[in-house]
Amino acid sequence: MTTSSALPKQYDPSEVEPRWLSFWLENGFFHADEAAPKIPYSITLPPPNVTGSLHIGHALGSTMQDILIRWKRMQGSNAMWMPGIDHASIAVHVLLEKDMKRRENKTRFELGRDEFMKRAWAWKERSGSRIGEQEKLMGFSLDWPRERFTMDDKSNRAVREAFVRLYEEGLIFRAKRMINWDPASETVVSDLEVDTAEENGSLWEIKYPIVGGGGEIIVATTRPETMLGDTAVAVHASDERYKALHGKMVELPLTGRQIPIVPFELVRDGKPWPDPAFGSGAVKITPAHDPNDYEASLIASLAVVQVIDAKGKMCAPAPEKYVGMSVDDARKAVVADLEAGGFLGEVKPYKVPRGRSQRSGAVIEPMLMDQWWVKAAPLAEKCIDAVESGKTKFVPELWTKTYMHWMTNIKDWCISRQLWWGHRIPAWYCDNGHITVARDEVTACKECGGAVRQDEDILDTWFSSALWPFSTLGWPEKTRELSTFYPNNVLVTGPDIIFFWVARMMMMGLHFMGKVPFRTVYLTSIVTDENGDKMSKTKGNVIDPLDVVHGATLDTLLARVDVEKPPDPEKVKGAVKKHFGKGIPAMGADALRFALAALNTGSSRIRLSIDRVEGFRNFINKLWNASRFALMNLDGYDPERFEAQLSSPQGRAQLGMPEKWILSRLQATAAAVDTALEAFRFSDAANAIYHFVWDELCDWYIELAKPHLHKVDGLQPDSAKAARRHVVQGVLATALETTMRLFHPFAPYVTEEIWQKLPKKPELPQSLMITVFPRADQQWIDPAAEAEMKILQDVVTTARMLKATYNIPPAQSIAVELRVTADAPRQILERFKEMVESRARVSATITSGGDPLPGAAKALVGADIQVIMPLGGHIDVPTETARIKKEIAKTEKEIGGLEKKLGNADFLSRAPEEVVAEIRTRLADEQARLKTLHEALETLGVVK
Repeated sequence: MTTSSALPKQYDPSEVEPRWLSFWLENGFFHADEAAPKIPYSITLPPPNVTGSLHIGHALGSTMQDILIRWKRMQGSNAMWMPGIDHASIAVHVLLEKDMKRRENKTRFELGRDEFMKRAWAWKERSGSRIGEQEKLMGFSLDWPRERFTMDDKSNRAVREAFVRLYEEGLIFRAKRMINWDPASETVVSDLEVDTAEENGSLWEIKYPIVGGGGEIIVATTRPETMLGDTAVAVHASDERYKALHGKMVELPLTGRQIPIVPFELVRDGKPWPDPAFGSGAVKITPAHDPNDYEASLIASLAVVQVIDAKGKMCAPAPEKYVGMSVDDARKAVVADLEAGGFLGEVKPYKVPRGRSQRSGAVIEPMLMDQWWVKAAPLAEKCIDAVESGKTKFVPELWTKTYMHWMTNIKDWCISRQLWWGHRIPAWYCDNGHITVARDEVTACKECGGAVRQDEDILDTWFSSALWPFSTLGWPEKTRELSTFYPNNVLVTGPDIIFFWVARMMMMGLHFMGKVPFRTVYLTSIVTDENGDKMSKTKGNVIDPLDVVHGATLDTLLARVDVEKPPDPEKVKGAVKKHFGKGIPAMGADALRFALAALNTGSSRIRLSIDRVEGFRNFINKLWNASRFALMNLDGYDPERFEAQLSSPQGRAQLGMPEKWILSRLQATAAAVDTALEAFRFSDAANAIYHFVWDELCDWYIELAKPHLHKVDGLQPDSAKAARRHVVQGVLATALETTMRLFHPFAPYVTEEIWQKLPKKPELPQSLMITVFPRADQQWIDPAAEAEMKILQDVVTTARMLKATYNIPPAQSIAVELRVTADAPRQILERFKEMVESRARVSATITSGGDPLPGAAKALVGADIQVIMPLGGHIDVPTETARIKKEIAKTEKEIGGLEKKLGNADFLSRAPEEVVAEIRTRLADEQARLKTLHEALETLGVVK
């Protein structure tokens, strides 16, 4: 690829990013060779849903993964990042079925399985690659030729093999158990796929007459329609009120049936059940529609009467009047009939814990059904041991406790789903009740030879996902890819799927491979808006990664609200305007990537706003401008000559203290970045680069280098001045080239563009992404140079601070006295007096001491240096006095507000830890500011 040595005045990511993405892809730089004689390093991308598009959570997780992969690739590892897409069974059903209903007013059952599957595959081919293209735009260096789909042929084979082996080992079985039924999607969902929250409801008291007279028993329920399926009334065996009624019968209102009064002595949630202290102490038992009631029915051998069907409608043997009604309609009808019959007691408002399907939002119906299950406890034992022994660790470590709690209390896993899009269960039934489970298609029963029909159900999506770390590498075949890249080094994912995915990959990996699937699990934070609120379309605060990359006008953002049709569109539009002002400027992928890394401190939340991303976009522009300046002043620079210069004592003598300092700081930065990435401290790594580039390279070294970089006509190449210029050029070029390598994993596009323009030795690789990641070189670490520069920086910073305190313009020169009581700092200041004067815009006099100067601003630098700035004639004392008093009042008010927050026990108990820490830091800063303002006011009192 040909490049010129000049950079345009402004960085344009829309031109740069697609150009380098094409270059990397065309040259295969993202691909890892499983046969390469290198140390392997592998990560598997959590496969996004085929229905999805890139959201900010994806962007965060994938950015962290790409940083790790690019870093390890540059360190020489055989770095492989496996891409893939998940078939997302329920999500696809919801999407396609809504579309069918809207366009054709049909259900999937009316359409038929074969036609539905044709449409699902057509949709996948049409839309399934969208998120992959979006990942490429972000610069994610996934090994794209390896991309897999959870329903491709290789995955199908792996899924069948795993199912059959587990079945043959007795770890998969079929049984009738209580499950969560989603009546909208008409499928089982797992406990993990149910969101339970308190909703407003009612508690109805119902009177059950005692057969043969003797009054009635009152039970209370939040679901009166289920009484039609009651098979008993339960009381506690020790409850004196009911001892005489044990074994007697009650009339079940509206049904014409009689049911027994049954005593129990159970404990649930630490309390006796039924609880004599709650209500009447008696409870209705509906085994078919409540998990606790079903458990009680097994103990007392009670009948199970189902009165709600798979569509969420009432069914026989409920009285004919209610059959076909929806649950909600039946509830109203039953309550009305109970009241009319004199069976209804008190009705009062009640907070009902109601489970809803995460996908459809439908209220979950507990039901008793035959389903396929994985016996989880035996598989979990090795997973517990693997974490306890350190074979797999969690970062942050606090998630270990969450994982261990779930694993030690694990329940059998229901793996069958009553859907069509997915892996069909490889089990066949004959009319004689035999089950044949096989790897290949079955045409006859293996026991009786009779005709067979395949199970209609499919497997839970998470079953195929549990095999992902090794099925993507060729399992069940023993492939070279599998031996090279399994186990993975790292899994990066969200804590919300520890149970869905992480735990199940651990179970399957240890069972089938004998090894953990990954050595480290890094769990990402939740990305919120700038106020800490969860991003939501209904809140109008969602930051779309592609909007940050390409930009989006306010009109575009508002138009989306109309398309999405939230409940209160005008309210959402108001929130969009508040959060995004005039729209989102195009900032490129690098700005978003760097923002996410720099803000990823390891806390539970990342507060993201467009303003914060713009701050990191400004950093990239700063780096661009610094590189552009350098390239304009590197004429005549020869990298090989510079290397030769530094190899000789004479050449190294050309290095001034600033050169020694910046090279030393460069090594410290390289070490800090490497150490931080090893510990998954992405924020520390990103901020080390930010500090070096902005505060040290740009603000200091380049400014100090400028006088030496000016080209002088007639300058002899072998003169001392020319040699000095060449050394300064070399140090600047070296600092920039090393910075590009350090920064590349975080911001690959801009660093590749700049690196390609920098003068380099010809033998270097053709792309930055396959160069060597910097490691600290001990020979360039110079504590003495760093100590000297720190003195100069502190003096300059202090002089600037004094000018700012008294509102003296930064560009205005002012006389200062530097009183120095120790020889070493005095010598340094005398050597670099011009540097101090030019950087601080002061005229400095260096002394050993003297009488106090009334009306002068003063500040200490360490123990040996005092900066004294006479103010007479430079400020308007009355005006400055009034301004500082106003600032004191403002600061005191701010301190009061912060102290009030920190003194509020309720706030401290509810606020996230990082928010409290931020407030404490702000309070300390404001208190220090208040002290400085009072000292300034005191000084103004004696200014002449």
